[in-house]
Amino acid sequence: MSSLRAPAWWSRAGRRLLVVPLALLVTAGATGAGAATAPAPAPKAKAATPDRLRYDVSLRGDADGSHWTGRQRVSFRNASDRPLHEVYVRLWGNGNDKCGTPGKPPPVKMSKVRGGTAGRLTVDCTALRITLPKPLARGERTAVSFDVSITVPQRNDRFGREGAFRFLGNALPVLAVHDAKGWHLDPYVSTGESFYALASDFRVRIDHPSSLKIPATGRTWTSHGNPGRTVTHSVAQRVRDFAWAAGPFRTATETSPGGVRVKSYWAPNTPAAGVRLNRKDGVAAVDRFGKEFGRYPYGEIDFVMAKDFGGGMEYPGLVILGTTEEGGAVVHEVAHQWWYGIVGNDEYGAPWLDESFAQYANARFYGWDTRDCWSDADWPSEHTALTNSMAYWAKHPGEYHLIYTAGSCALARLERTLGADTMARLLKRYARDHWYGVSTTADFKKAAQSVTDTDLDPFWTKHRIR
Repeated sequence: MSSLRAPAWWSRAGRRLLVVPLALLVTAGATGAGAATAPAPAPKAKAATPDRLRYDVSLRGDADGSHWTGRQRVSFRNASDRPLHEVYVRLWGNGNDKCGTPGKPPPVKMSKVRGGTAGRLTVDCTALRITLPKPLARGERTAVSFDVSITVPQRNDRFGREGAFRFLGNALPVLAVHDAKGWHLDPYVSTGESFYALASDFRVRIDHPSSLKIPATGRTWTSHGNPGRTVTHSVAQRVRDFAWAAGPFRTATETSPGGVRVKSYWAPNTPAAGVRLNRKDGVAAVDRFGKEFGRYPYGEIDFVMAKDFGGGMEYPGLVILGTTEEGGAVVHEVAHQWWYGIVGNDEYGAPWLDESFAQYANARFYGWDTRDCWSDADWPSEHTALTNSMAYWAKHPGEYHLIYTAGSCALARLERTLGADTMARLLKRYARDHWYGVSTTADFKKAAQSVTDTDLDPFWTKHRIR
């Protein structure tokens, strides 16, 4: 999610992708006529599964990067103490279009499934059940594979396009997570995120016209393809998703003082001053957050910039940014490399764990004055809480900014409660303890309480961290 620059600290928040007044945000992603009947409850198990996922993907793009076809294989282990009878694939790229309309199918299609028996698309065509040939016992591995077809929608969006440039965020199908709550088959939301994934390895081969540049998650390199074509290779380890973009970008590569390779891609009509500022602040943020939260582990990060892309959107090792003469949301999106990328969370169930933390890091980076950033009188209702899920925020889009404003303010006040040095130690330890894992609100509250003798229960109550 992006953050916006504004005169008052507490107003420096925006919505995903389209920068509009928050009161005009509309609910998206509610389960509609094409939605699933709730799947049969699976046996409860504490461990999140399937884990140790590896995605091997080969894609071929058309002349302008609007259509991609290929084959995808995902191998995985059952980490649960109960046999795994099925897996679910999430086709998040269908979120906005759902199941399409007559003559216009959904943007992401799967076919020729191997390694299991495919059911029908459910949850507005964002979930596909694959029944395994036999139950997968704890610790055993197996794999499923399928053909995939991806058509980039005609909208300026995280999965969409702007002019000659294509953005493929959440376009690649990924496996859903099963944990103590069962299968996570939440609906898609465009105001915020629905995504919840475990750290995975990706090896991706992208065959494309040589006229297109391909920024992508992971460490990338190119080789010659057929005449007029190039192959971009990417290897990404312990990431929660894979995203890429395509277009006639201008490019620059530099290495941060801390040793991170930073590759910048921008549309030719993007304001030069904004590109320079995004690159400057982005490079500084990667190194600074590496010192504060733990060294950036992926080696490379790509900044993809387009003039009219609203706000920003984060993916592992890649962020998409709108750019003006004043720069954009790069620091907030870089902070997401830690908060959700490295320290994972259920973005649908507990969005404050990534958005509030990224915005708090953003505020610290820019040195915003947080002493009077929030008033208890500003809570809209008794039902509003920082820890509400996207089910609540989707129904109350005018309140969604609170996970940026009130959330980052709460963390700033926690810093004053604990002391700056103690807060710094807390965040670094908290990140270390959940590195490549999944954290919850209860985990963070427990970690915070462990560094102080002060009873923090009144603090959590006051700031509606439940």
